[in-house]
Amino acid sequence: MPDNLTDKVKEFISTREGREIDVNSLRSELKIDPNGPAWGGIHTVIFRLVKERRLRPSGKRDGIYRVITQVSPVPVFGIPRERKPPVELIFPRDFDTMMEMNFAEDVVIRGGDLILISGMSNYGKTTLCLNFAGENIDKNPILMGNEYTTVDLEPTPRFLSRLDTMAEWITWADKDGNDKFTLLPVRDDYAEHIVKDKINIIDWINIDTGEHYMIGTILEGIKKNQGGGISIIAIQKAEGATAGRGGQFTKDFADLELLIDRFGKSDVLLTIGKVKESKKPLTGKTYAYGIGTGVKIINFREVKRCPACRGQGSTLKGQCEMCLGNKFVDK
Repeated sequence: MPDNLTDKVKEFISTREGREIDVNSLRSELKIDPNGPAWGGIHTVIFRLVKERRLRPSGKRDGIYRVITQVSPVPVFGIPRERKPPVELIFPRDFDTMMEMNFAEDVVIRGGDLILISGMSNYGKTTLCLNFAGENIDKNPILMGNEYTTVDLEPTPRFLSRLDTMAEWITWADKDGNDKFTLLPVRDDYAEHIVKDKINIIDWINIDTGEHYMIGTILEGIKKNQGGGISIIAIQKAEGATAGRGGQFTKDFADLELLIDRFGKSDVLLTIGKVKESKKPLTGKTYAYGIGTGVKIINFREVKRCPACRGQGSTLKGQCEMCLGNKFVDK
């Protein structure tokens, strides 16, 4: 380690970029003598590093500083760069037509994208997740989250039942009987378990402490770790809400957001809440479909707000006769 105090501090913070340090722990880590000149001199060094934009004070006068991550310019045209095409991700299909959801052809998905499914409890989030997994099974997707494994690290009975039902059209195992997907018993620390460059499906993210605003931070960590892969993440949403639990923070890192609500007695209403890249405007478009045998998407169609009641579900005469209170009608 260098003898000069400034060099010692610089060497120490170089391995802690993006993290916080405080004066007392810095003195302890560097074994600074309380009776020596370096004890008080550490403040001069820190002041100099703040001016050099290597450290940023917390602003609370508490002796805590954030170590600023050092960056260098990224050349764009100065070196040859590959232009990577969009990723071929197959969306769930409608079993009445055997076609993908009809907006899929207009959504552009690229490596590193995150698809967020924010939905009401028990209204088809898992159906979408498993259909994404099944349609892309040859890419060996990674499955994790609360829906797939028990606390005893076993597949849940409902998960196995759904796979058995989907075996009608999805081959889950290879010719040797081995899984064509990877099931990870992950129920927290999601970002740390993301498998780089793969399709990672998490159904669903929960925050035990109730600090749902932290979901945005979790999504940010997932995006940082997925490389050129795709993440498909399910979270809970209140009925009619325009974002999942965690609010706007959940939208920030989503490249495609699908909002799931109730439609009528048993159908699902899917709203495109956000799309980062598309071939034509899609944000705000709404679709409805049913779910057969727990996993089959049926009668997928585009819907629009009811013109008779303007999407309110009722008129001055009572329940809207055109939409029957559903607020939307087939387009």
